[in-house]
Amino acid sequence: MSGTATKLDPRTTFEFVEGVWDDTIVPSLVEYVKIPNKSLLFDPKWKENGHMAKAVDLISSWCKERPIDGLSVEVVELEGRTPLIYMEIPGESDETVLLYGHLDKQPEMVGWDPDLGPWKPVLRDDKLYGRGGADDGYAAFASLTAIEALRRQKVPHARCVVLIEGCEESGSFDLPYYVDHLADRIGSPTLVVCLDSGCGNYEQLWGTTSLRGIVVADLTVKILTEGVHSGDASGVVPSSFRIARELLGRLEDAATGRVLPDVFHAEIPADRVAQAAAAADVLAGAVFDKFPFVEGARPMGDDRAELVLNRTWRPALSVTGADGFPAMADAGNVLRPHTSFKLSLRVPPTADADAMARELKKLLERDPPYGARVECKLEPAGSGWNAPEMSDWLERSVDQASRDYFQKPAVYMGEGGSIPFMGMLGEKFPAAQFLITGVLGPGSNAHGPNEFLHIPMGKRLTGCVSQVVADHYVAFQ
Repeated sequence: MSGTATKLDPRTTFEFVEGVWDDTIVPSLVEYVKIPNKSLLFDPKWKENGHMAKAVDLISSWCKERPIDGLSVEVVELEGRTPLIYMEIPGESDETVLLYGHLDKQPEMVGWDPDLGPWKPVLRDDKLYGRGGADDGYAAFASLTAIEALRRQKVPHARCVVLIEGCEESGSFDLPYYVDHLADRIGSPTLVVCLDSGCGNYEQLWGTTSLRGIVVADLTVKILTEGVHSGDASGVVPSSFRIARELLGRLEDAATGRVLPDVFHAEIPADRVAQAAAAADVLAGAVFDKFPFVEGARPMGDDRAELVLNRTWRPALSVTGADGFPAMADAGNVLRPHTSFKLSLRVPPTADADAMARELKKLLERDPPYGARVECKLEPAGSGWNAPEMSDWLERSVDQASRDYFQKPAVYMGEGGSIPFMGMLGEKFPAAQFLITGVLGPGSNAHGPNEFLHIPMGKRLTGCVSQVVADHYVAFQ
């Protein structure tokens, strides 16, 4: 492999990228935000409703209009599967760069500010508010713009394949079918670029080194066949809520939030511990003060490096929904017959999520208190991902790109969320290098209310992708 420097001028690149973002990407994303293209788990009638098709048409139409010689854009739709946009750009070498994003969205969520909304695009202070712009509708636009920037400066690059899927927010369970279907056309990438991750701040390039897996389950505790007067039954009939709380106590220490069974933990590699410490130094108080705590509230600990590891490598439980509860205005003095909780268990990047799901079900369903009927219904689990060791060329390229476009060095950190695509690609292409990055930084609040895309971050990140794709070509000569 060669160490020859890439002849890509950062200033020229950024001027072009900024112009494309201002002239066409931001206006297109404004229209994209308006489309309530919820992922299929949240919109089972997605095909009939037509929002997915509208989002696919918007993005694919923009892509087809880019002046990139040899670019092919195809919408592929397997029977019974959400559609996928498949793009190819020929290059000056037989190596392949795979760039990835998605176009499906999370549901509305409550709590948006009065002047904002999930399907209401609002441009304010260099931010585009609304669902899906940052997670991760910008990916297709940024990927092609990065390649177009290389073409304009006549900087060579490898063959590029772009995949934009429609199932990521539902766990990407359609994607393996497309990867298999398109295997001969995709080839064997030596670099994978994913723009669906986060950043610790908006001041430098952040590389994601790991992703936690996820186990989702519905826990239901039934103790009665119908509700009864609480004055008559309390003290005789155990509360279904208390039973559910006792079951969750098998999993989580209520006082500390620590997941108790060792089986859900994994050894944290030494290099990831060191990266967490370095990231904590860069972030300082932003490790926790980026979150909208109520006045007087505090995080789960004082050691910032340990908080980073909690978020990126350690298991953690969240209860994300509940059923069996009347609204407070309708709640009478009735002992409810059942309690149901939606559980989201984040598991370590190296854990087998399917095995973790089986352990969770066994833990919660065994020996039910008071003989209650307990069911732990599992959803498809998603394993995490731990990046392979970074090649010297990629480490140098990422750091230089950060210095060129942000004037600060790159930083590396794991992410607490899941991108199921990464684990699958890691298994299929074990020799590939990975640049996993994104624009989901402080306050961007993906999946929650007031989600926004930080536009200057998107522009600079696009320039960085250009640099890394160019350096990839040089490295493999």
